[in-house]
Amino acid sequence: MNSDSVRPAVTELRLSAFKSHRGVTLPLSPLTLLSGGSGSGKSSALQAYEILARLGSGESLARAVREVAGDPAACVPAGAHPDEQGRRGFRIGCTVDGPAGPVSLDLAVQAEPDLRIVGERLTGGGETLLTTALTDPTRPAVQAAWHTAGATPVTRAPLPDDRLGTSLLPLRVAGKTAGQRLVLAAAEQVVVALRSAFVCDPRPEVMRGAGTGGTGVAGEGDGRGTDGGGPGAGRAGRTAGARGGGAGAGRGKAVAAPGRARGSGGAGAAAGTAGAWGARARKTSGGEAGWGREVGEPQDEGRLRSSCDNLPTVLQRTSRECARRHAVLVAAVRGACAGPVEGLRAVPWQPGGTGDGAAGAPAAVGRGGSTGPHGAQGPEDAAGVRAVLDRGELGELPVEQLGDGELRFLALALVLLTGPDVLAMDPVGEVPSAHQQMTVMADGMDRCMDRRQARELVSLAVRMTERGHVRLLGTVRDPSVADGLPGVQVLHLEA
Repeated sequence: MNSDSVRPAVTELRLSAFKSHRGVTLPLSPLTLLSGGSGSGKSSALQAYEILARLGSGESLARAVREVAGDPAACVPAGAHPDEQGRRGFRIGCTVDGPAGPVSLDLAVQAEPDLRIVGERLTGGGETLLTTALTDPTRPAVQAAWHTAGATPVTRAPLPDDRLGTSLLPLRVAGKTAGQRLVLAAAEQVVVALRSAFVCDPRPEVMRGAGTGGTGVAGEGDGRGTDGGGPGAGRAGRTAGARGGGAGAGRGKAVAAPGRARGSGGAGAAAGTAGAWGARARKTSGGEAGWGREVGEPQDEGRLRSSCDNLPTVLQRTSRECARRHAVLVAAVRGACAGPVEGLRAVPWQPGGTGDGAAGAPAAVGRGGSTGPHGAQGPEDAAGVRAVLDRGELGELPVEQLGDGELRFLALALVLLTGPDVLAMDPVGEVPSAHQQMTVMADGMDRCMDRRQARELVSLAVRMTERGHVRLLGTVRDPSVADGLPGVQVLHLEA
């Protein structure tokens, strides 16, 4: 198979042994919703996907597991007993469809006593393209063998045991033989699909903090912590996921093609994306985009963060860049909010002001503003921007005064209507936008929403995924919100 029209996408998630899952395979369509009771493993499935996505983006294993699940032991299946050496672990994998055909990636991870990748297998085109195995437990490396199909059928070399070997192949494979080119095509396909994930968890409490000027956050305060940061530093304080491509490598790591460093904000990915909002190339403040930045680093206020705490500034940008899509967003919000909605916009506002109106004088606040309860003051506050709903004769209503369900709906709708250039994610700048699909991951997608709001959101997701540039993997409490909607796959998990 060699069709440039096929965009790389994860079409199957395997949870061979992960948390409550054993031998579970989840087929993933463009719009997949997971349902089930408490303890059925809905969130765990998304966590496994996120760990793979972070590894594909170049993060170390320790960082990926810590940021997603906290303690590595938490990923080990319940009841798994250690072997004679005290070792326990977990196994996850995925299948990625794309121009190279179906490509499968499977990982065996040792969680105890030391966290390391002890086995990796990449298969595609009827060939085993990469295998790794831990041969010397005293060394921080695995023995790798990849397909060559030349004078030497297999090439062997050590790779670090804390990185995804597939993401390192473009740095090690020359591409001189047909076998090597197959390896490169498969590895690039997997890495592109995994990197194209955006984890979205709109948090009304921090969204309101950002809108009132007293609790804007530089980190997103999800309590997971960061390198050198305690609980509350949050996802937006994480080191950019693109850093450290090989063992000890620096910022400009190449992963998706030989000799190419990751772009600095999607200059190559922006132009002409039919499903992306904002086609202009952008560069992040730190010189590269990723899952997040170090706490205290400048942030690109035009890119929506996972908790959506900087939503006012992003709305200001998107409303200017694409009036048509902004009108679609307003229409969706109108269907989900109580009371009239005639418009949605960002207006100048004085941070820290006590008035209840939305408009005000632009703030004269520097980027290093004061600190609120959730962390350092965010750039959206420094910019003096507030998002408001136009209620017609009822006047303007600051969005932070909306209910939790309405706020989450607004944020998730904005995400579905945007693209990588507007989201705080790692853009695949070296791959044309027309060949990419972004996957939005939303745990508790219908959290805080009533059935009408949740169904309106799923209906919007149906319309956007039909266009082929965005996929959605979410969890829901009430699967009936998707009843009768075309193209929605609901997978029911059992505890």
